[in-house]
Amino acid sequence: FDGIATYYGPGVGSCGEMDTDEELVVALNQPQMNNGANPNQSPECDKKVQITGEGGESTTARIVDTCPQCPRGDLDLSPKVFKIVCGDLDKGRCKIKWKF
Repeated sequence: FDGIATYYGPGVGSCGEMDTDEELVVALNQPQMNNGANPNQSPECDKKVQITGEGGESTTARIVDTCPQCPRGDLDLSPKVFKIVCGDLDKGRCKIKWKF
């Protein structure tokens, strides 16, 4: 998928677990998250995604939350993942390619 990465402060996400800024975790866009009545049971929870930034830096992260405002293809990254893939947090957003 091609998309835009932003970052957020993880906490208790829609998958029902507590995560921190220092973990390799992401929030998947709502259209691809497949949340049902109980988002904790989403089939996407805990799936791994390989993310590559526009500069070629990449890492693998785990899906732990939903990004309600993100369109299809976009990911909201923990600060640690954003720094690896996009660089400085001051950028705020960057182009990415990713896959399950």
